Amino acid sequence: MHKVQGTIVDIMEAIQVTEKFIKRDFVIEDASGMYPQTLIFQTVQDKTAILDALAIGQTVEVSFNLRGRAWTSPQNEIKYFNTLEAWRVEPIGGQMSDNGPRTADDLNHKNEEANDDDLPF
Repeated sequence: MHKVQGTIVDIMEAIQVTEKFIKRDFVIEDASGMYPQTLIFQTVQDKTAILDALAIGQTVEVSFNLRGRAWTSPQNEIKYFNTLEAWRVEPIGGQMSDNGPRTADDLNHKNEEANDDDLPF
């Protein structure tokens, strides 16, 4: 089990891959190191619903498993893939979204409104 903290950058729509398999990706930015890292995570099956209560701009802690696999192409070339499969995503600081996922435009609009306030406190 691995954990990382970061800010949600994007939450994608769920994709029905097969009749029995559904997945949903989301992206966070981890700024804990010298250089910020943009990480994409995948949720699968019933875990896709954990993203419904989260929003772009929230700081979260992601618990995930590292998955890896090999694939052989029709030309007999072996390719290797890794997936960060999230199984828990928790807001940090008790911040929960009441309105579901927001877009970057929503956040920019909110920031513009906050900057319109000329009060010194």
